[in-house]
Amino acid sequence: MQARLRELYEGTSDRAHRFRYGLLAFDIATILFVIVTSFFDHGRIIETIDMAIGVVILADFVAHVIAARNKWQHFRRISTWTDIVAMVSFLAPIAGEGFGFLRILRTLRLLHTYQLTARLRQDFAFFKEHEQVLLATVNLIVFLFVMTGLIYATQYPQNPQIGNYADALYFTVTTLTTTGFGDITLDGTAGRMLAVLVMIVGITLFLRLATALFRPAKVRCECSNCGLLLHDPDAVHCKHCGEVVHIETEGVL
Repeated sequence: MQARLRELYEGTSDRAHRFRYGLLAFDIATILFVIVTSFFDHGRIIETIDMAIGVVILADFVAHVIAARNKWQHFRRISTWTDIVAMVSFLAPIAGEGFGFLRILRTLRLLHTYQLTARLRQDFAFFKEHEQVLLATVNLIVFLFVMTGLIYATQYPQNPQIGNYADALYFTVTTLTTTGFGDITLDGTAGRMLAVLVMIVGITLFLRLATALFRPAKVRCECSNCGLLLHDPDAVHCKHCGEVVHIETEGVL
């Protein structure tokens, strides 16, 4: 069983890629569910769906632990503990299912694994062409959702200005862009520290996205001598070792 699970989580077969695509779709659907249901009263139907999602996350968590080559190292990862918090939030509604937004951190880790990014380049020409911009955008969106979810989960019980996920999202965006209208503020010292974190990290991620958008993208072409993979679009020699590189181009930058 361990070998089969390891193949699904780390392998390069079509079956393994389909499995990881399925995990990615499930993670995205979970985040959308958390956002949408924040606007409604949670009745029996939503609580039942919460439990079902929690059971799936639990099954995935157990399978991932079994497949892990180093169990100790696995439990030292942030993504492992965010999975535990997300799982508990769905299985025990008293903990507040708002923490289910932490599932998006696993989505980020999936997108940054070598196997999935390599497959995305193979399956989608658009991803291959704009990989740096797309990953920078994903990083910014993930940070936006994580901070919005964290603000919603911690402020909703005590702050009348945060009535739903949209209020938390509105505050996060205005703070991240340093617009700061001031119509919504966070309560307490912890709330202020969250606002500071949104501003500092958010601006950094914005700059990274701007760099990816306006700086000429690197071209993926492996150097036959040293193996350097990324080069400038007009490079004729490898910057690392000086070897001649043959970059396929249509002659237009």
